[in-house]
Amino acid sequence: MAILLAALTICAPISMDLYLPALPALTRDLGTTTSAAQLTITACLTGLALGQVITGPLSDRFGRRRPLLVGLAAFVLASGACALSPSIETLILARLGQGFAAATGIVIAQASGRDLYSGQRLLEYYSRLAVLGGLAAIVGPVLGSHVARLTGWRGMFLLLCLVGSVLLAASARVARETLPLSSRTGPGLHVLLGRFHGMARDGLFIGAVITMGGIQAASFAYLAGGTFILQEIYGLSAQGYALIFAITATGYMSFGSLSARLSVRWSEMAVLALGLTLAGLAAAGLILAAFAHLPLLCMTVPMFALLSGVGLTVPPTTSLAMGGYPHLAGTAASVLQAARFGFGASLVPLVGIAGPEDARPFAIIVASGVGTASLAYIALMRPRFSNSIEQVESARA
Repeated sequence: MAILLAALTICAPISMDLYLPALPALTRDLGTTTSAAQLTITACLTGLALGQVITGPLSDRFGRRRPLLVGLAAFVLASGACALSPSIETLILARLGQGFAAATGIVIAQASGRDLYSGQRLLEYYSRLAVLGGLAAIVGPVLGSHVARLTGWRGMFLLLCLVGSVLLAASARVARETLPLSSRTGPGLHVLLGRFHGMARDGLFIGAVITMGGIQAASFAYLAGGTFILQEIYGLSAQGYALIFAITATGYMSFGSLSARLSVRWSEMAVLALGLTLAGLAAAGLILAAFAHLPLLCMTVPMFALLSGVGLTVPPTTSLAMGGYPHLAGTAASVLQAARFGFGASLVPLVGIAGPEDARPFAIIVASGVGTASLAYIALMRPRFSNSIEQVESARA
């Protein structure tokens, strides 16, 4: 069951990463622009954000298993529609549906983990999800570059259709219900609105949501802009880009694994601060490389540092946000992950606004995302966390 839950998280990253090496070729094949091609990423991110807002509360109401099976079936159908898209407009719509369906795997994996674990085991679980996401990010572009060479970009979506079918079959056979009937929420819009209202008043939770959104916006800017920067500006092939992407993704995977161990030794807030600091230094390096037109190494080293900082940040942010809502895990996961993809969807179209041979918008958006996350940590998360510790110590005294 744990292996299946972890595997469900690959739907979103592999939907994003698999076809990144083929974005320039897709742009030429459909006779469109860089910004229009990047809208296929925006559409997927938008679908991921909207899908989680809907799936999370539904899973608190009806359980985890049924929404999961419906979502995976929809993912298979949407991936097939992407493969058959005759125009960029059709592809954008199909990608919206694909993202909406892929959201199911993420939110169910997050919520089911909260159903099953707590404390250190919960943090370790979210750390494993981050590692698997990094592994998917490594495998996706490398695999995608080879599939694109053999079948073109349409073959990548057929491969996603196959992946979704395997996950659907495995879930139908293995997935068990982790949310008992006694723990499910009641029906009615007023119940749902009441849940969101309660979370909106929780400063620590809102700080974690904004921190997650900001740091992931920086990460998605890299996903959308990296392929054009490395191929169009620095002249790498699709395979060369996939290799650089794999190297940088190892930073996310390695530091995501390290995050749980450091959180136990220090604290979740300390590791979160360390991750934001590393991401901030990376953003400064990207600004310098983009505006000064520095060589390839000066661009790829900050890219590696950025993904490493994101890897450190995501597990403690998720644990801090989800820890206070064992009874509303689906809803809490949906809000957190909707911010993750919603922030990215709003900023990704701006990455290519100056054309495929200008990296400055990319660097500015990365810096903006990291800056937003850091401000949320300083203004919302740290004060509320300190207050909660003081209240616990006062109660013990």
